[in-house]
Amino acid sequence: MGKSPLDGRIRVSEEPIDAGSLAGEVGSPRAGAVVVFLGTVRDHSPGREGVTHLEYEAYREEVEGKVAAIVAEAGNRWPLLGVVVEHRVGRVDVGEPSVGVAVSSAHRGDAFEAARYLIDELKQRAPIWKKEHWPGGAEWIEGA
Repeated sequence: MGKSPLDGRIRVSEEPIDAGSLAGEVGSPRAGAVVVFLGTVRDHSPGREGVTHLEYEAYREEVEGKVAAIVAEAGNRWPLLGVVVEHRVGRVDVGEPSVGVAVSSAHRGDAFEAARYLIDELKQRAPIWKKEHWPGGAEWIEGA
């Protein structure tokens, strides 16, 4: 589990992601905004219907280090009060969150912008791989 200078938390785990817990963790009496983003597994992808689940693999320490750097960058760009980033590994079924980002700030604009930055950069830079499964097959999908 990683820590950022923001007193943020980063976790890569098989454990389910709970949006309420993420929001509660970054909440603060000084916060005027808490933004929670959940990336969920959908039942389709470009050119494929019937996806049943995804399987994620990651080098946890490397992912946590890269995400910690992204969190630090966000903390330098926006006046954030709290940040939590969680990503699943292992099997994640359709409808379940595979990634969660929670951000708090005094103002909503900063919280929305920082949350978007965090998820976009995580998707680009974190070494996380996913395998799509559907009835009768599976395929690794290119990622970061």
